[in-house]
Amino acid sequence: MNSNSQIRRWYPFVGPHDPCEPMIVRTYVVPPNQYIPFQPMNLPQFSLEEALRLGTLWPALYSPYQSKCGGGSY
Repeated sequence: MNSNSQIRRWYPFVGPHDPCEPMIVRTYVVPPNQYIPFQPMNLPQFSLEEALRLGTLWPALYSPYQSKCGGGSY
């Protein structure tokens, strides 16, 4: 597993008597702000248009949204 990836996997316990079909692998997203304890000086910045479209001024804090419904990413 890539430790820099924002997507993590979790393998839940599957009991022998579960009434429902088991979910073998679950995924979740770890936001990038969990790895930056304080805002360092002179971080690179997006242009104003990109920052408004992406929702953040700093590329280090950008996390693309992957839709599970089959749409694209934002």
